[in-house]
Amino acid sequence: MSDPSAPTPPYDPTQQPPTPPAPPAPPTQPENPYASTAAPGAPLSQEADIQWASFAHLGGIFSFLPSLIIWLIFKDRGRFTNTEAKEALNFQLTLLIAEVAAAILSVILTVITFGFFGFNIGWLIWVVGVIFSIIAFMQVKDGRGYRYPFAIRMIK
Repeated sequence: MSDPSAPTPPYDPTQQPPTPPAPPAPPTQPENPYASTAAPGAPLSQEADIQWASFAHLGGIFSFLPSLIIWLIFKDRGRFTNTEAKEALNFQLTLLIAEVAAAILSVILTVITFGFFGFNIGWLIWVVGVIFSIIAFMQVKDGRGYRYPFAIRMIK
């Protein structure tokens, strides 16, 4: 024990209190063995370039979205994919415009003829799109470029 009669040291206002110890560092995360080693935006190999270009055409069976997504993701990573995805996207957008025009025409004909000529040729446009998409897929998967016989080239 300390002696209560012992003099206390004088209070020094310039003296700082001792700093508390630093908190322990958080534990490091273990390295993920499943993480991709490729940097984002790495150039595609020739095989991957051909594969994604052919998928852009084959995706036309569903609509314009697969071609759009493939073009947006891979346009800077492979020249062949950039060219073929733009071609597929232009063709799918052309078909979309044709389907909208056919639907409007069908509604007008239905109203004018009281329902006698109210057929919808949208399914025929879809069938044409499926056929040309498969033809394009078969050519592009072999590394040859494909140009659709009719397409409005909106994306250059």
